[in-house]
Amino acid sequence: MSSTPTSSVVTVAARDATLAPVRIVSGLTWLLACQLVGEVIAHVTGAPIPGPVIGMVVLLLALVVRRREDTSAHAAADAVLPHLQLLFIAPGVGIVAYGAVLRADWLPIVVALVGSWLLGLAVVGGAAQVLTRLFAVGRAAR
Repeated sequence: MSSTPTSSVVTVAARDATLAPVRIVSGLTWLLACQLVGEVIAHVTGAPIPGPVIGMVVLLLALVVRRREDTSAHAAADAVLPHLQLLFIAPGVGIVAYGAVLRADWLPIVVALVGSWLLGLAVVGGAAQVLTRLFAVGRAAR
């Protein structure tokens, strides 16, 4: 009995569906391991940068070194992303629980939020301009 192209596509799709939970667990393991490494680095060095941020840099480096487009980290991200709204439950509860404090101190909170947003916007804009100029100079030198 010969194998038709359609049956091989169905077989590949069935295999991928069977391996999806394994890829998701593997991806979550990668994500949590990178976060753990970031936490350890932050704790050991006493760096003022949070461990999860260092972990994201470690994950970026791991993905760049692996140089694969479709990794298990992508599968885990695709599985978690639709449920991202659940992460907003805790801040919502905090707003309700500390409503009186927020009402009493709304002006400093708004000034801090807007000020930090503007500062971040200015830093990112400046960095983008500097990098654009550097890459333009680099390309012109070639």
